[in-house]
Amino acid sequence: MTTDFRHHGFIRVATATPQLSLADPSANANTMMETLEATRAAGASLLLFPELAITGYSCEDLFHTDMLLAACRDALLVLARASTGITVVVGTPWVLADGRLINAAAVLAGGRIAGLVPKSCHPNYGEFYEQRWFVSGSGIDETVTDTMLGTFRISRRQLFSQDGCTFGIEICEDLWSPDPPSTSAALAGAEIILNPSASNELVGKAEYRSDLVRMTSARTISAYVYAGSGPLESTKDTVFGGHRLIAENGVTLLNSPRFGFESAHAVVDIDLLRLRYERRRNTTFAQTVRPQNFERVLLPDVSRPITSLSRHIPAWPFVPEDAEQFARRAAEIIAIQSTGLARRMLASRAKTLVIGLSGGLDSTLAYLVCLETLKRLKQPVSALHALTLPGPGTSQHTFDSVLELARCTGVAVREIPIHDAVRDHLQALGHSAEDVVFENAQARERTQILFNYANQQGGIVVGTGDLSELALGWCTFNADHMANYNVNASVPKTMIAYLVRWYAQHRADAALAAVLERILATPISPELLPTKDGEIAQRTEDLIGPYALHDFFLYQLLRTGAGPARMLALATQAFAGTYEREFIRKWLRVFVQRFFTQQFKRTTLPPGPKVGTVSLSPRGDWRMPDEAMVERWLEQIDSL
Repeated sequence: MTTDFRHHGFIRVATATPQLSLADPSANANTMMETLEATRAAGASLLLFPELAITGYSCEDLFHTDMLLAACRDALLVLARASTGITVVVGTPWVLADGRLINAAAVLAGGRIAGLVPKSCHPNYGEFYEQRWFVSGSGIDETVTDTMLGTFRISRRQLFSQDGCTFGIEICEDLWSPDPPSTSAALAGAEIILNPSASNELVGKAEYRSDLVRMTSARTISAYVYAGSGPLESTKDTVFGGHRLIAENGVTLLNSPRFGFESAHAVVDIDLLRLRYERRRNTTFAQTVRPQNFERVLLPDVSRPITSLSRHIPAWPFVPEDAEQFARRAAEIIAIQSTGLARRMLASRAKTLVIGLSGGLDSTLAYLVCLETLKRLKQPVSALHALTLPGPGTSQHTFDSVLELARCTGVAVREIPIHDAVRDHLQALGHSAEDVVFENAQARERTQILFNYANQQGGIVVGTGDLSELALGWCTFNADHMANYNVNASVPKTMIAYLVRWYAQHRADAALAAVLERILATPISPELLPTKDGEIAQRTEDLIGPYALHDFFLYQLLRTGAGPARMLALATQAFAGTYEREFIRKWLRVFVQRFFTQQFKRTTLPPGPKVGTVSLSPRGDWRMPDEAMVERWLEQIDSL
C-alpha cells in the first residue's frame, strides 16, 4: 500500500543557493531555472532563493542603474513564466511607483508574480550600508498592474496560501530586529516563514544564525526556511557562505555546509499537522493579540504525492540519537527525579524511603534515583529501605539481581515472601485459578506491605511504574499503580533502559555496573505467573507488543496529535526493515484500545515529576474522560 504523506500533514519545501553571476540577472535566471526544475522534479511545492538573488546582494551602486533594474524585470518574467507546478520566492530590487527603490522578495506562482514583500529593516552599521540604496518597506502598500507581470500587491502585510498551507516572508536583517515581521506573520496565520537572506560569514556567526532561526521557529511555532547568498558574491570586504537552514518548532531539520561555489539546494518535508496541533495546545500563542490588515493571497495548488519522507523519523523519539546530547539529558532527568523526590521527602518529614525491588529495569532506575536523592539531602544510605517480595512468579535470576544490587550499594534488603498471604487471601475468596485475580492479588499484596512498612518506618513509598505502562494501563489498579511519589511517572520504557546503562557507565563502580548490565539483559516481565523451572514465564512484550512501538505511538499521539492513520504511516517509515506494516498495525490497535480503556487508572495517579514534554498526569498534561469511546479509532485502524 502506497502512503501519501500529504494526507498526514506534510508539505515539501526547498531552499537553494544558486551559483551567482554578479550583476547579471539573465544569467542568474538561467541558473535558477535549473534549480527550479530539479526541486520541482523532487516534489517540492515551494522553493526559496536568497536575498537579491536576481542580481546578487553585493552590486552596491549598480542597484541605481537603469540597466540592472531593467534586466531584473526581464529575469523575473522568465522565472515567473516557469513557476508552474512549484511556487518560487526570490529576492529582487524593485522600483516603486514614486521612484524609490526597495529590496523585496517576489512570490512567483502559476506563471505570474503573485506578490512582492519588501524588506523592513535595512542595516546601516559595521560592514552593512543598505540604506544607501534601499528604503524600508514597513509602510509601503501599493498595487502594481503590469501588462507582462500581471497585477500584484507590494506590502509586508501579505500571507500566501497554497496546498492547504500558509506562508509569510521576512528578509535577512528583519529576523535580527527587536520586532521581526515573522512574529506578526505567524500570529496572522503563517505556518511557514521564508527568509531570503544575504548574511555574511564571521567567526561564530553561523552558530548564532542557526540558533536564531531555530529559536524563532520555536517562538512562532512555525517552520522557518532560510536561504543565504553564496561565496560568489563580492569578497571585497566580506565573504558569504551560502548557509541554508530549516527549523521546525525549535528543531533544526537542515543545517547545510557552507562555502560551496556550485549551486546547491536541499529538500525537506515540513510537518504542518504537528505545528497546528502545537498552536492549538499552546494557550499563550492562542491568546496573543492577532495583528490586523493581513491579506491572504491564494496561490494555485501544486503539490504532488509524497510517498516517502525526506526527513528522518526517529523510531525512538524519546531517546536522543546524539551520544553527547543523551549524556546531558540523562544527567538532567535523574537530577529532576531526585530533586522532586527530595522535596517530597522534606515536605512529608519522612525519615526513610521505601521501595520494592523486583530485579527489573523500572524498580532499578527508581532505586538509583533514591540513592541520588539521599546524596542530595546528605543523608546516609541507611535511610533507604529496600524490600523484595517474592511470589509464585519470581525467578531466581531477578531475585539474585535484587540481592546483588543492594549489596553493591550498601543497602540492607529485607525479604518478605507473599506466597502464603496470597494463597490465604484467594482461599478466603474461594478462588483458585491462575488468572487476572491471581495476578492482581499478588500486586496488591505487595503494595499493602510496602505502605504498611513505610508507616512503620516513618517513610514514604517510592513508585516505580513508568510512562509506557501508564499509557497502556499495564499496572494493577491500587497496586503498583499507587505510591506516595512515583519518580518514573513520566519516563518511558525505552528511555529507562538507556538511563540505567548511562548510570552504569558514568556513576557506578565496576561491581554495580556489572549488576546493572545483568538487569539490562533481563526480559521485561511482571512475574505474576508461576515460573517454569525457575525461569521467567511471562514476557511482557509477547503479551502487549514491543515497547518501542508503543512509545512511538504515545509520542505521536501526545506530541503531534496524530490519529491512527498518521501513526501507522509514520511508524511504517520509522521502523522500515525492523517491523512489517501489518505487525505495526496489530500492535497499534492494542495501544489504542488500552490507551482509551485504561484512562481510569491515570485519573487517580499519585504525584511524580514531569521530566519531558510528554506526561500523563491528570493534574497537568493529559485530561481525558474515563468513558471516552474508542470504537471510531478502532474502526479506522481496521480499515487501514
